[in-house]
Parts: sequence; C-alpha cells; structure tokens
Amino acid sequence: MQASPRLETRRLELRPLELADAGPVQVLFPHWAIVRHLANVVPWPYPADGALSYYRDHALPAIERGEEWHWTLRLKTEPEQLIGCICLMRGENNNRGFWLGLPWQGQGLMTEAVEAVTDYWFGELGFPVLRAPKAIENAASRRISEKSGMRVVAVEERDFVSGRLPSEIWEIRAEEWCARRTRGG
Repeated sequence: MQASPRLETRRLELRPLELADAGPVQVLFPHWAIVRHLANVVPWPYPADGALSYYRDHALPAIERGEEWHWTLRLKTEPEQLIGCICLMRGENNNRGFWLGLPWQGQGLMTEAVEAVTDYWFGELGFPVLRAPKAIENAASRRISEKSGMRVVAVEERDFVSGRLPSEIWEIRAEEWCARRTRGG
C-alpha cells in the first residue's frame, strides 16, 4: 500500500484524507452545483451520513488496498478550513475526481491541485496514462483538463447525478506530462 502523502502547491495544502474530514465535507459537499456532474454513484438527495459512509466504507478501505489516493484541499492561509477534495483511482477510464466548495470556485485553486496530484500519479506512482471523464456541459472541469495539457480521446454517454449526459474522456500520457513540465507548462 502506498498511502497518500501530504502535497503542497503555491496556495494549497493537500492533506491525506481522514475519517474526521467527513464532518466538514458533509457541510460543503451536498450542493446541486457541486454534485450534478459527478458520477451517479453519489446519492441524491445526499444523506445526512453521506460523507461519513463514503469515507468509512469506500475511500479509506480503497486507500488501504492501494487502489485510490485521496486528499482534502486547504488554503495555506486557512489550513484548518477544508475547501474541497481530490482523488486518484486505478482504473481504465477514470483516474481522477475532484470537487471544490462553492466559495472557492473560479480562483484557479483546483488547477493547482490537479497539477500536484498529476505529478504524483506519474512521478511517484509511475502510471503510464491518466484519464478523466467529464460531462460535456461541465465547462469549468473541462477547462481544468485543457489547462493541464489533456486532450479528448473518446465521447460517450455516462450517468451523472443529474442524469445521462454526453461526456468526454480526457487523457494525458506520462511522456506528455513530463515534456510539458520540463517546458514549464
């Protein structure tokens, strides 16, 4: 098992997920604007114990098995305030997921977090490719993939919390990521 290490960006601390994070997540996460483009495995309406159940029954056991890596996002200026989460997962077409609390959206914070965990995916874990599905109508998430050098490799229908939607599979390969990082991208 390779546990999630603490990571940092210019403005963020990415802390390994703990069961104690369920309380703050339960407050920030269950908003339609956050969950509507997530995979339909997220229950909606979100139950009162949704974060606790997910962390206890899925995320933490997957971390223990070495199948997933999860972090909470915190501003360095307010390290006790959880503002979102990001994770990496083994799998063929879904290796990264994230969400950010509404007050912190639109500031480039998730782009920073994506850069840090993508470095970890390729540099530390040694995977050859990273893929992330996105609802086509999720413009903000698509922009993050574009900014991080990913490209669309497939278009398909997927089930999201908001229903069945056209989606894209975004991809970047290790050699592309390394070349981009060498160029300072």
